[in-house]
Amino acid sequence: MSESRPGRPRAQRKVRPGASGREEILDAAAELFTTLGYAQTSTRAIAEAVGMRQSSLYHHFPTKDDILEALLADTVSGSLSFARHLAQGLPADDDGGPGPERAARLYALSLYDGTQLCSARWNLGVLYHLPEARSARFAAFLGLRRELREIYERLSPRREWPGSGDLVFRLVESLISLRADGLAREDSARETADAGLRLLGFGPEAERIRTLAAELPEPA
Repeated sequence: MSESRPGRPRAQRKVRPGASGREEILDAAAELFTTLGYAQTSTRAIAEAVGMRQSSLYHHFPTKDDILEALLADTVSGSLSFARHLAQGLPADDDGGPGPERAARLYALSLYDGTQLCSARWNLGVLYHLPEARSARFAAFLGLRRELREIYERLSPRREWPGSGDLVFRLVESLISLRADGLAREDSARETADAGLRLLGFGPEAERIRTLAAELPEPA
């Protein structure tokens, strides 16, 4: 019967939040990428911030690009899952007009997505602007983000205004810059979702749309 081998020892005790070494690495990298910059952050610095050996970091992520890819995917995975839920049952194309019921779905997505951007531990949305993040290396992330944008467009109640949903998507992502400037507040996500309603001409019906959005079924 073979003996079990001990895991790779850490240089020091656990210093990061997370249930696993992988989660701790991602937390440390998120902080360093968003404060020092991606190019200026080495895998050695990330390992030291976690309190583990650099070789142990490579056990989880072979390259720094792999860490960035995981972080970028995490920024859209929750919102995309919720967006897919909201889009269920909607026809790909219709002429349903500017109905409040459809607007409620777009509002719910805007509020959820904006809340994720504002409440995440680190402002990872700033990484979208990295030249590296736009390369073919990160095609999987770019595909996820593109799908999220397309669902925003699909949920737009202004079907006669091509690009109206994408406009709301851009408005929500402006919260990234607002947070980077230190101007995001507790109500910023809700205010931005409300602004999206006004942008599409639903300001007078905002209260009803908020109520409809709150009544939408939760994902299974």
